[in-house]
Amino acid sequence: MRILLKSIYAVLPKGEDSLAVRRCDVGVEGDRILFAGEAPADFAPDKTIQGEDKLVVPGLVNAHTHAAMTLLRGRADDLPFMTWLFDHIIPMEDRLQKGDGDRLGDCYWGTMLAACEMLRSGTTCFNDMYFFIEDIACACMESGMRAVLSQGLLGNSRSDPGGLSRLNEAVADIKKYRGAGEGRLGFMLAPHAPYTCAPGYVALVAETARELGVRIHTHLGESRKEIEDLHAKYGQTPFEYMEAAGLFELPTVAAHCVYMTDADIEIARRYGISVATNPVSNLKLANGVAPLKRLQEAGVNIALGTDGAASNNSQNMIRELGTLCLVHKGINEDPECVPAAQGLHIATMGGARALGLADEIGSIEPGKKADLAILNLRHSHWTPRSNLLAALCYGAQGNEVETVLVNGEILLENGALTRMDEERIQWEAQRVSERLGG
Repeated sequence: MRILLKSIYAVLPKGEDSLAVRRCDVGVEGDRILFAGEAPADFAPDKTIQGEDKLVVPGLVNAHTHAAMTLLRGRADDLPFMTWLFDHIIPMEDRLQKGDGDRLGDCYWGTMLAACEMLRSGTTCFNDMYFFIEDIACACMESGMRAVLSQGLLGNSRSDPGGLSRLNEAVADIKKYRGAGEGRLGFMLAPHAPYTCAPGYVALVAETARELGVRIHTHLGESRKEIEDLHAKYGQTPFEYMEAAGLFELPTVAAHCVYMTDADIEIARRYGISVATNPVSNLKLANGVAPLKRLQEAGVNIALGTDGAASNNSQNMIRELGTLCLVHKGINEDPECVPAAQGLHIATMGGARALGLADEIGSIEPGKKADLAILNLRHSHWTPRSNLLAALCYGAQGNEVETVLVNGEILLENGALTRMDEERIQWEAQRVSERLGG
């Protein structure tokens, strides 16, 4: 199918790591962007979207989330991190039910609910860590979203039966589903965190990832207690712990990274680690704020994620983007820290780089996948249209997103989801959530 976005405001690359808005035509053919400029005279679209009052941006990349945790939204709020996790979240997760062939699993409905929310706020790709991957993969294939999936791996030793079973399941899922959904599904291996994975187990996961040719997704430096406990037991920071286990020999996405020493930042720089920052979740759990300015000065790639809805209450990346741009100005007392264009770059190309997809998504360029979000500018808070990047980062709410394409397919059109029965998804998710309790 050929689609023409006619005379639309478009966020386009400006140099290597910057963005600018200009009015132009954007053409899509099949699953790729064909041009971003003046439409060729011989381009005959099957569908034309008039862009007079619209802005098209690269699809946002949610670089760290647990999509099915939408089922736990509002079930454990205003609690200290370790109490929230071990006394409330994990007991509810233990009650999640896997699909059995005749019945769709709980994580299917939670992921479908997250997909509705993400598409409605302009996210086209997400990096997920959870379990019951078969249910999640099914939801991704049906929703049409692009995703990189990983099962959260926990292990007490290299030979821990439970850890080995989880790792074997993850390997089987990768072999079964990698490249599914018209190529939209990718995979990583995910040793959950230093406090749930022993050094020998981490080393085993790294060896397995190397054999499979996949990246690593993990949590690092999320809370003070994690730092204190790890130092008391091993005399190491989370980054030193994972480096010693050999994890960083593989391309790694490290989520949170709130607490980092200068030595940790040097480790991240040296190994090319991507930091997926989650400002709303970290603020809500009172864990702090990642040292973004220091990371950027060191040349570390930064990506943006929401984390799960149990700790964020939202999968809205536009909300996350606004928080990202504001909080670092405040804590650094620097109004030039994370300007609007840089924030959007983090939420798009930063995530694409972290996921190893920079050649395919993250920017509006000919030859890249047609993963696009179109916003309707006919809202009072977008007037006057003096700086659309600033309006997006500091004033947008997410409900301006009108149309979304993934792989060139329209998944949201004029505010209506094209693949999913949103009413049924909400009903099923409510049913599951009530069964899980709180």
